[in-house]
Amino acid sequence: MNSVLNVGVVGCGYWGPNLIRNFRALSGCRLKFICDRDEARLRHLKTLYPEVEATTRFEQLIECKSLDAIVVATPVGTHHNLALASLRAGKHTFVEKPLARSVAECEDLIRESTQRSLTLMVGHTFLYSPVVRRIKEIVDRGDIGDIRYIASRRLNLGLYQKDINVTWDLAPHDISIILYILEETPLSVNCRGSAHVTPGVEDVTSLNLEFRRQRTAQIHSSWLDPRKVREMTIVGSMRMIVYDDVAPHEKLRIFDTRVETPPHYDTFAEFHYSYHYGDVYAPYIKQEEPLKVECQHFLDCIRSGSQPLSGGRQALEMVRILEASTASLKNQGAPILLTPPAEPFAQDTKSGNGKLRSGSGSHGGNGGAKNGSAHRGKSHPAVAGATAH
Repeated sequence: MNSVLNVGVVGCGYWGPNLIRNFRALSGCRLKFICDRDEARLRHLKTLYPEVEATTRFEQLIECKSLDAIVVATPVGTHHNLALASLRAGKHTFVEKPLARSVAECEDLIRESTQRSLTLMVGHTFLYSPVVRRIKEIVDRGDIGDIRYIASRRLNLGLYQKDINVTWDLAPHDISIILYILEETPLSVNCRGSAHVTPGVEDVTSLNLEFRRQRTAQIHSSWLDPRKVREMTIVGSMRMIVYDDVAPHEKLRIFDTRVETPPHYDTFAEFHYSYHYGDVYAPYIKQEEPLKVECQHFLDCIRSGSQPLSGGRQALEMVRILEASTASLKNQGAPILLTPPAEPFAQDTKSGNGKLRSGSGSHGGNGGAKNGSAHRGKSHPAVAGATAH
């Protein structure tokens, strides 16, 4: 394999320019192509990146023998066909979330990438956030006790989509974080919502996931809210975590708060709940752009042959939940039972050496991390540089 990987990005609309910027900046990577149907967009991007070849023909990327990888950042309805063509042309393929419109389409892409020994990765960007990785470390160490429930809100005014509802657009971020933290898939899904602006396209939804051991997760998504809210609360039996992604500082706060029941009592009169109110502390976390880490991880997985942290299997479980949410919406919020995956949900590795080379993010602070230690997940790629100082 060449020391420099040639990459092409198809889709230069809302998110594509961010991918273009990051891949162009990475060492060991040459951004060779940008592709979009909108010639005006291409002309604008050419003024920023004059050395990159611009084309309106996706076939030009497919036919280029020196192109190693294709990045797909187009509307969801086009993901399957573009990614399948990329894989069949022998290109490693990165697809923005969600991977495809259905479980069947995801399985098709996974099968194609496996048969051809190609890297297939999906853009679950928050898994590469230093804050989310720190949360994972805290939970895995048992610092907050047993997780009881997770509640998430992802709200803003727009951006309205025409081909998918707000659950398919915004909830994948929260679902990916929840599955990453819990390391299991839900038993059932139910979803309720309303379409206030575009008939048939829900712009406000409430998604509920039921897990084993009576654990639940609730996700509130909206394109019709006056404020931008990106907040997740993780309630444990010993402590609680609040993650506010739009906070300029202290994005992660840990509350030493819990409810306790008396261990022994003889009569109901002796039964009293005890409410523990302790300190609130915010561990220092070195910030790095998650998208940059994600793009680097894609290149590293191509070189090493390791499965990505957000590979095809993780994308498949995501779409399985999204499909169930749609079925529930059509049935007035009735719960939809999910078939358990063939194997326990976890991040796979081919060779065990896939790493996040930068942005692992657990640096310093007073969040209860032991100096010189960091969680190494047994089933997902190890985190280089996650040592707390």
